[in-house]
Amino acid sequence: MEETDKKTEFRLYNTMSKTVEVFNPIVPGKVGMYVCGVTAYDLSHIGHARAAVVFDVLFRYLQHLGYEVTYVRNFTDIDDKIIKRANDLGEDPLSLSNRFCDEYLDDMQSLACLPPTHQPRVTEHMENIKNMIAQIMENGCAYAVEGDVFFAVDKSPTYGQLSGRKLEDNRAGERVAVDQRKRNPADFALWKAAKEGEPSWDSPWGPGRPGWHIECSAMSAQYLSFRFDIHGGGSDLIFPHHENEVAQSSAACSDSKINFWVHNGHVTNNNLKMSKSLGNFFTIRQVIERYHPLAVRMFLISAHYHSPLNYTVGQLELASETAYYIYQTLHDLEIAMLPPQDSLKEKGGESSDKKSSKKPIKFTDEAEKCIAKLKAHFHAKMSEDLNTSQLLTGKDFNEALKYINSNLNLLRKQKQKLRSLDVSLVAVAREVESVLRILGLMPTVSYSEVLQQLKEKALIRAELKEEDVAALIEERRTARKNKEFGRSDEIRADLTAKGIALMDEGRETVWKPCVPVLPEEEGEELAAAAAAVLAAALQ
Repeated sequence: MEETDKKTEFRLYNTMSKTVEVFNPIVPGKVGMYVCGVTAYDLSHIGHARAAVVFDVLFRYLQHLGYEVTYVRNFTDIDDKIIKRANDLGEDPLSLSNRFCDEYLDDMQSLACLPPTHQPRVTEHMENIKNMIAQIMENGCAYAVEGDVFFAVDKSPTYGQLSGRKLEDNRAGERVAVDQRKRNPADFALWKAAKEGEPSWDSPWGPGRPGWHIECSAMSAQYLSFRFDIHGGGSDLIFPHHENEVAQSSAACSDSKINFWVHNGHVTNNNLKMSKSLGNFFTIRQVIERYHPLAVRMFLISAHYHSPLNYTVGQLELASETAYYIYQTLHDLEIAMLPPQDSLKEKGGESSDKKSSKKPIKFTDEAEKCIAKLKAHFHAKMSEDLNTSQLLTGKDFNEALKYINSNLNLLRKQKQKLRSLDVSLVAVAREVESVLRILGLMPTVSYSEVLQQLKEKALIRAELKEEDVAALIEERRTARKNKEFGRSDEIRADLTAKGIALMDEGRETVWKPCVPVLPEEEGEELAAAAAAVLAAALQ
């Protein structure tokens, strides 16, 4: 790993201190990270996707910096909501949660999220959970009542330090009703006594199951110990879930400490938090039926991870157009570099002729500057609290794409005369690909395939088939031949309104996805951004 200094040190916002701090792991060179996963009772929505993608980017970037990362993300596979949903469907609760755990893993694969090191489930860690509860009780911080065990918040002198709430202002918790048996209304359940017809496990306090909060303290301690570097999750978990984790972990082990608490902002719909309880959510499956998963991923990192991210069709369309432009640029270079051996043999600026005594071909000055600026821009933005929002929209990233596009024609015309340009374009493209790879935006298929997939999604949104577009292109060609320019313009405008942009390339007309005509409130907001993307694509 590179030595850090004031320019390259990684800084991360810590919810506990409410400041951006220099990240220094407890064990040099190693990072332990625990992220709260989903409660598996339904298909996951786009808000869950944002949390997963944010911490996947953090995971990837820490690995890029050279750290050995142990990444733990849990599943809650037994819970009140799971039991209720299972009863509604007439299904066994554990069968239902297991099914939705698998569905979530499929969604994560679609969104190009790397699998965490460990993905523990509550039902597989009952002994760990019961042992921690017993330790908390032995330390005098919990009490049993009729088979239930409650944590005594008045035994936690620093309770409220994470959320900033005062104890007297706190509610008992979002997932539990106020219980008159509690010594303090804010006390929360560590163990819940069994109810008829519900799954239960034996314990020293009688049959039952864990409360919501204790599971993460037990599983994080099991895989990372009581002291580790990063605990993450959505900002809605700060209270009560993470606040209660801090309290119960400290009660179980006085040496408990988490260096950084990291939280991502909500995904909103019309500026309201997207959630299942409000019924204003879109599942990941619903969104990727119409938008390519890589475009969805680009949308999810288009705002700073702390900030709310408003779900709009316009923002997804813009992300799709941007993705298409990036992959089209790299594909065009790939085609211009045929035969493909050229780019591989020239990697790093070395001559492809091993017998040649010529000096290695060097990058052009312009390429060297472009690469240096992109590297500096990338590390500056990512190392300052993972600022992906300013990375992809930044001048230096787009200048690298512009450099490739502006030199492609020159490469095609004078390929044998300008080997330094040949090598330089490949080097710039590889730097762009490096950025995409760390952001999780590199396709697993060829550029031509991902471009075709993006076009297929655009056709779904336009409610057209490929043959429909081909027929309209032919009709437009005939209209132009007959000097019926009004009809020609009408066809083009109608397709553009649906997100299909026609481009005349010599005697041939091709099409690509574009931002369609949007409702007025979205159209005005995106007009400038879409124009900038189009201008860059045409340069």
